[in-house]
Amino acid sequence: MEYIFTLLNLTGEMAPYLLLGFLIAGLLHTFVPQNLYAQHLGKPTMGSVLKAALLGIPLPLCSCGVMPTTASLRKDGASKGACVSFLTATPQTGVDSILATWSLMGLPMAIIRPIAALFTALFGGWLVNKYDDNNTHKTNIDAPKCDCGCDDHCADDEHITFSKKLINAFKYAFIEMMADIGKWLIVGLLIASLITVFVPDSWLAIFAGNPWLSYLLVMLIAIPMYICATGSIPIAVSLLMKGITPGAALVMLMAGPATNIASLLIVSKILGKRTTILYVISIVLGALGFAVIIDYLLPSAWFALPQTISADICCAEEVLTPFQIVCEVILGAMLVYALIIHRHTHHHHHHEDDDCCCECEAENRLVFSVKGMNCSHCAANTKKAIQSVRGVTDVDVDLAGAKAYVSGSDINTDEIIKAVSELGFEIEQES
Repeated sequence: MEYIFTLLNLTGEMAPYLLLGFLIAGLLHTFVPQNLYAQHLGKPTMGSVLKAALLGIPLPLCSCGVMPTTASLRKDGASKGACVSFLTATPQTGVDSILATWSLMGLPMAIIRPIAALFTALFGGWLVNKYDDNNTHKTNIDAPKCDCGCDDHCADDEHITFSKKLINAFKYAFIEMMADIGKWLIVGLLIASLITVFVPDSWLAIFAGNPWLSYLLVMLIAIPMYICATGSIPIAVSLLMKGITPGAALVMLMAGPATNIASLLIVSKILGKRTTILYVISIVLGALGFAVIIDYLLPSAWFALPQTISADICCAEEVLTPFQIVCEVILGAMLVYALIIHRHTHHHHHHEDDDCCCECEAENRLVFSVKGMNCSHCAANTKKAIQSVRGVTDVDVDLAGAKAYVSGSDINTDEIIKAVSELGFEIEQES
């Protein structure tokens, strides 16, 4: 029961901030034109690197979603330095994770987290601009430009009404985004609760007085781990409660979302091996640098956990307020809908489409298997890449089924395969 109460308390503490963060993220996604990013990131200069970091910090892209988005930026003309800056800053932050950090770890950590992401992104972009000789950018002039602020609409719909945009914002925030990071948020909460309840304090006592050993431990855990910016927060909190330093906790918040084995392979394919090495170096040095600043230069009282978190938890009802409980219930209901009901319904709809016996549709539609898509951003970028191929008139990407349905005339399937492969996904045509 203690495990359940700990899990409920952590979720309840984060729930109000998460709901607000999801809403703000949805508004940003819908009302900020998506082609804004590629327009300002083309030159291999520090100006482009700075713009990429500032544009990426508030975006609610998860660790997997940022990969195809970065590939799309590169294809649209962004320099490698700007891509690395965007790739570094974006998965570490986002308005939802910043607010959630505030709820569980306090305001100072919530402030220093995006600052650390910004400077690490600038450092990574500078490294690539200086030491990657092949930093020229390629522009995809055939790709359709979308100004409506919504991945599901083309430029013809740029005059979409405000009310429709607002509906799209809520749909993105509480369905698409919830489906994207929801499972990783749950994984983070489950792991954090397991550490809090079942790992004895004595096991991590050796790290309490040795910050550098704490950094090494967390770095070894964080770099290969696949976790989102929000999901890393409860894990960092649980490790803090067991005795690691606040600086080591920041290492988890930075290196966990920014790196994992799968993403590094994709980065290598998109930007090259040298850029990937420079990217990892910037993450490691940036995380260690800010960890040292927190542990050795800033007051330790700034990074003490809130009393409601650090106190021994005996019963969730005694800790959470009624408002937090209501938000927790709402968050739970939305997670169930986004992860189970919505995905099942959407996938079932595609299966019904597969059974269509219309001869003309069967003749004009091609079906591709696409491996590696993990979120709605992956699907949206896959759709955009296929739409850029001449002859394509309609594209429907089924994330749950890992398939792309393409309609048109005189379509070159090799061009479709090339366009999607450049995003880091594996694609093949089904017979």
